Amino acid sequence: MRNLTEKTVFVSGSTKGIGNAIAARCVQEGARVIVHSRSQSGAVEAQNQIGAAGAVWGDLSDAGGTNQVLDQLSGYSAVDVLINNAGVFSVEDFFQLTDDVWLDYFQTNVMSMVRLCRALMPAMLERDSGVIINVASEAAFKPLPQMVHYSMTKAAMLSISRGIAELTKGSNVCVNTLMPGPTWTDGVEKYFEGLAKQEGRPLEEVLGSYFREHEPTSLIQRFVKVDEVADAAIFLAQNTAVNGSSLRVEGGIIRSI
Repeated sequence: MRNLTEKTVFVSGSTKGIGNAIAARCVQEGARVIVHSRSQSGAVEAQNQIGAAGAVWGDLSDAGGTNQVLDQLSGYSAVDVLINNAGVFSVEDFFQLTDDVWLDYFQTNVMSMVRLCRALMPAMLERDSGVIINVASEAAFKPLPQMVHYSMTKAAMLSISRGIAELTKGSNVCVNTLMPGPTWTDGVEKYFEGLAKQEGRPLEEVLGSYFREHEPTSLIQRFVKVDEVADAAIFLAQNTAVNGSSLRVEGGIIRSI
């Protein structure tokens, strides 16, 4: 098992929700955590909130913003654990989605991961030590009709993660994908507001019937907690035998053995 004490952990998109919970959990494990936000104020606020060692900021949806983040990261010790969590999601009518929306989602959810892996993974291989965890979604396995564009990006993340894991063969570097199911965050609350609007029903009614109507295969019949996802991320960060895998934290929504 890897010890995260004094390891440098970078979590993209870590001001709220799952990313923030993972970052906070890594701090508890004794890691030197660097948080990230699009804005300087958001990054610094998150740093102070969880007691992180550092903060960086920039828009990872384009190469210029990613280079800005990488320039800031160069002021810290080499990243031992990269957790790609930055991303966006929304409820959209497939037939109304423009090409620009599809491309924006791909840039934000997929290329942000690609650029950071491409920049930081070579040094991990050279040191023969490192961890990459890409936070996708159960939607990669079960595309959502009201979020086809989002589901596509998560499937791409899963495929890329497995592909670059092959590049670690024979080394002590691991690349894995974390697959949370419906998790209660501020962003999910906004998602449900959009879903309620799309279905023309009050928000309270949608929430009350969500798992019965939308996720009947869920075995836990509730939202995953951010702390539960964070615990799974710690497992992936510490276990040296798990590589090229996808860890589902979705309450059994995907029926498989």
